[in-house]
Amino acid sequence: MNKILLILLFFFTLGHCLNAQDIAVLKYGGGGDWYANPTSVPNLIRFCNRELGTSINEKPQTVEAGSMDIFQYPFLHMTGHGNVFFSEEEAKNLRTYLLSGGFLHIDDNYGMKPYLEKELPKIFPDKEWTELPANHPIFQQKFRFPDGLPKIHEHDNKPPQAYGYFHKGRLVLLYTYETDLGDGWEDPEVHHDPGEVRRKALQMGANIVQFVFEN
Repeated sequence: MNKILLILLFFFTLGHCLNAQDIAVLKYGGGGDWYANPTSVPNLIRFCNRELGTSINEKPQTVEAGSMDIFQYPFLHMTGHGNVFFSEEEAKNLRTYLLSGGFLHIDDNYGMKPYLEKELPKIFPDKEWTELPANHPIFQQKFRFPDGLPKIHEHDNKPPQAYGYFHKGRLVLLYTYETDLGDGWEDPEVHHDPGEVRRKALQMGANIVQFVFEN
């Protein structure tokens, strides 16, 4: 296949991505457990389909950072506890995806921050992440969070924080830190969280999905 056909295929695929309502889990290198919280995203999807009226595939696919498959999905979710590594080609692929209309949500399951601080500049060498204020629209979707990101699990007695990368005013990457939203999305018997805690986590997750799909 020649270069022109590859480019046409790229934009055809991207156009379908932007019209779709699907979420995929991002697989990354470095040895970190990208596969953590296996029940979390399916539970969030079911919650969104019920509460928001979305029609997201309830069986999220796994896509690799360097694959063209990421362009089939408008929303990528990434999580884990440890090391993260992106090759230069993977970082370039993710940058193209994000600048072309895609979105990446990184939910720190605990321990990712030092690795992300090293790896995310590969994707955006010309940008810095900024903390989202409590009045950001992502906290004011169907479910209201006037104080910003909710606290789901305690680790280091730090406040929950939401960081973002923006491109031309659009939030393209959201990093949720010291909250563990994904733990709250898991099946109840995994962490034995109270119902209210799980509801807050799912509601905040639904806000993220709604914000991405409607903006």
